[in-house]
Amino acid sequence: MKLEAKNFSSPDEKREPPGMKGELVHVGEQTVAHGKMEPGWRWSTNIKPIAGTDSCQFLHTGYVIAGSMHVKHEDGTEVELKAGDVYVIPPGHDAWVVGDTAYESIDWGPRADQFAKKSE
Repeated sequence: MKLEAKNFSSPDEKREPPGMKGELVHVGEQTVAHGKMEPGWRWSTNIKPIAGTDSCQFLHTGYVIAGSMHVKHEDGTEVELKAGDVYVIPPGHDAWVVGDTAYESIDWGPRADQFAKKSE
């Protein structure tokens, strides 16, 4: 592993699936994503057609910058994330923006670069 720093002002990749914008940087073996989801965004509406799965199958670890998001896991547990929260969300969930403010977060992990990417 080498010492490395990158900045979202020049991301390695940008994605703009319906209702959201994402910027990704790759550092070491991790991908760090900066995402902004607009009011009305919902995983099962906006990303499910891209992912091709019934629920989000990614582990999310991150920090909420702004807005609120409700997350419902397939085991029935639910949480509402808000600015300042640090989270871990296991695979098998749906999520949606709450209210009229865009939700913004930083999310990292070894597979974060696969979020909202069409399967090949």
